[in-house]
Amino acid sequence: MSKHYTMKDPLIELDFDSTKKATARGGVFVIKAFAQEFGLWDRVRLEPALDPRKQKGKGYDAVVYVATFLFGFCTGGTNMADFERLNQEEGLKEFLGIKSFPDQTTLGEWLRNIGDKGAEALWCINRDFLSWVIGQADPARLLHCADMEIFFDDTQLEVTGKKFEGAALNYEGNMTLSWQTMWLGPFLAAGEIGKGSRDCSVMLPLQLEQCKGLWEGRDSYLYADSGSSAGKYLEAIGAGVDRFSVSYNKWVDGLERCAAELPAMQWSKAETVDWRDGKEHEAQHAWINYQPDGCTTPKLFAVTRHKPVDGDFFWQYAFVCCEPGRQCSPGLAIGRHQLKGDKERLFSQVLSDLDLHHPPCHSLGANNAFYVLGSMAHNLLHAIKLIHMPDEDQALRTRSLIQVLMLVAVQFKRHARSVKAVCCVSSCCLGWWRKFIGKLLESGSKYFLGPRPG
Repeated sequence: MSKHYTMKDPLIELDFDSTKKATARGGVFVIKAFAQEFGLWDRVRLEPALDPRKQKGKGYDAVVYVATFLFGFCTGGTNMADFERLNQEEGLKEFLGIKSFPDQTTLGEWLRNIGDKGAEALWCINRDFLSWVIGQADPARLLHCADMEIFFDDTQLEVTGKKFEGAALNYEGNMTLSWQTMWLGPFLAAGEIGKGSRDCSVMLPLQLEQCKGLWEGRDSYLYADSGSSAGKYLEAIGAGVDRFSVSYNKWVDGLERCAAELPAMQWSKAETVDWRDGKEHEAQHAWINYQPDGCTTPKLFAVTRHKPVDGDFFWQYAFVCCEPGRQCSPGLAIGRHQLKGDKERLFSQVLSDLDLHHPPCHSLGANNAFYVLGSMAHNLLHAIKLIHMPDEDQALRTRSLIQVLMLVAVQFKRHARSVKAVCCVSSCCLGWWRKFIGKLLESGSKYFLGPRPG
């Protein structure tokens, strides 16, 4: 019989002390150093769209605003009030070399001032960062089936009230803002709020053009849902990536006629599968060449015909427009497209873990800037995981990365004119942290955080 474990009440004397020489967010210096290694802070300083001040000698530099959002998101903050509370951490401010963080009113005013142009500049910096990360990362961790995987989708952000610029009623009658995004592996590479109230894929061609440099020279594979199945979008996808699969369930009358006319020999061997209705279905797969409206050439479709094992004599059909390559069978093409569900779950890592469900501003441009900064924080955390963390930690999601990487107790000790930061970590992680920081900071020779002695 196994041992019995329970909770006991040990005799411990508790005491609380107020000190400016400690912080519970010590892992933020990893974000600062990693961003510095890429050159993020210099890129922000050199971008005019991020600094709308008329008098450059007054107020906060753009780098302080960007750092406030990134540090705030990466330490578990979810809104600008949380980011303002970073000012209560005197030790953290000394550790990061920031005398004061902007308050929430100042942060909101900066977002409105930089607007869409500032958001566009931040996305450009973000894509340059992703290009740098791709060059640093182990391809085995980033690629799937030797392909750089891309995912395009639109999600809806809930808003309350009629003052949100760009908001519209969705099919459920709720007021929402559309957020159209393009993902590269686990990273957000592009996004646009408010442009998809009527067309949930209107940004797809532009985002393909913006991001194509990230997979140029590599095999690429794009997943998309039926919102991107119009002929003009299939043409843009075919021209922008090597291979793709797109759900196709809107204009299927012609395809169903073609499928019904296929001879029996063109269908794969029947198999019994668990279908979405919870029943067992008999299923077979085949290829169909068909030219949808808006396409200049015929497209290849993988089709599944299926019916319940008991009680139905009529076939039903499901279609995927694809360019699978590598002499793939229709069943394998459909199986790979089903991986799109894993891509859709990536949204929860920014919407839930960073609490980006609700836009904070009435201004559309300000919301676009806010969301790109949240996306950059997400990308920073996952880039550190991808490049530096061991294999067993590669499945960690954003909220777990915040707990593991950011919430580290640090005590500051001053010796003469230098400051020593002592990080308090679990003994089981001590060896990993020393190795990790040794790689990141190159033994302190290249990236020295805080004032340099002498």
